[in-house]
Parts: sequence; C-alpha cells; structure tokens
Amino acid sequence: MYDISYFKANNQEEVLAFMQANPFVTICGVDANGLPIAAQIPILIKQTADKLFITGHLMRKQDHTNAFEKNNNVLVIFSAPSAFVSASWYTQKGVASTWNYQTVHAVGKMEMKDEAHLYQLLTDLTLHFEKDANAPTQVKNLDPHYVQQNMKAIVSFDIEVTDLKHVFKLSQNRDEQSHHNIQSELNKGDAACKYMAAAMQAQSNPKDSHINL
Repeated sequence: MYDISYFKANNQEEVLAFMQANPFVTICGVDANGLPIAAQIPILIKQTADKLFITGHLMRKQDHTNAFEKNNNVLVIFSAPSAFVSASWYTQKGVASTWNYQTVHAVGKMEMKDEAHLYQLLTDLTLHFEKDANAPTQVKNLDPHYVQQNMKAIVSFDIEVTDLKHVFKLSQNRDEQSHHNIQSELNKGDAACKYMAAAMQAQSNPKDSHINL
C-alpha cells in the first residue's frame, strides 16, 4: 500500500466511518496454485471489545470460495469514488498532476461459519440495508422454505481484522489556496469529483473524537 504519513485520516474514527459508508468490498486471496483470486460482496462490520470483525457470505463451489477454504488469509479492500486532480489548479507551477482517492485495507483470517450464523447474518444484512424492519423483504417475512433452499447455496464467514491500513490522499500536501482551488474545480465535475471535494472539505474540518482499532 502507498503509505505516506501526511496522506492519512485525522483519527481512527474516520477510518471506521469510511468502512461503514462503503460496505461493498473486494476480498482478495490466493488459490492452491498461488494465483490471485477476488470476490466483490456486501459486508457488515462488527466490534466486540477491542476486536474488529468483517462478516458476510459467499456462494458455495466458486473459485474464490474454494480458495478461501484452503487458505484463509485474506485482504479486504474498501474503496470510494476518486478523482483526477490537475496540477493547473495549484499555485505552484512546473509540477505533475495527480489522483485523489481513499482506500482502507483490512487483513485477517476468514473463518467459515455454520447455518445458525448464516441465518442471523442474512437477517442482520437485510435489516441493515432495507432499513424498514417490517418490510416484506425482511428474512422473517419470507417463506421459510425459500430461505432454507437459498441458504444451501451460500456460506457465511467472519474475518477478524489483524491489520488495518489506509490512504486518504486528499491533497494534504498542498497549500491552502491550492487546496481551495482543487475543491472548487472538483465541484464543477461529475458525482465522483463532487464526492472527492466533499471528502477534502471534511478532512480539513476534523472531529475531535477518536476510536482506537
């Protein structure tokens, strides 16, 4: 990971908030032949005492699932919209353009879980994203036979995070006027550019609270 001290969040609370706000992740691993594999899935994040867990489910009999069962060391990548930053927006001239982005890399071991865990995960996952506890799409409101049949095709997991790294590259190395210029120009762009401008603004006005992971 690109690891520069000034391209960081103001505190660990921001890192966790970013993870919570971007729950569709890429999980990477290695198969039996040493070749890289990956899967993209929605997840939930849970904290117990001083530990951080990532939980989700995978379809059975897939290359990535088979690989994770044999080698449970995984990398989970959290990402968000990013944006090109033109050096023409800087007060300093004669320097190169760049790209602003945010990403979190969580390393841990994946543990496949049992049917009870899977059912609870599906319940929690649906409630988290559907919001309405009484929606007909909630697991408790679905046909039990339908739920059981679909559960046969998937397996749930927990990943205990053992290492957490991040890059929040938001032009922290630029002077105040350049920083203002970059935000102004990004706000003229598409949704990804506007997202990055907002992220830069939030980073320059940090909250005081901290969470240690």
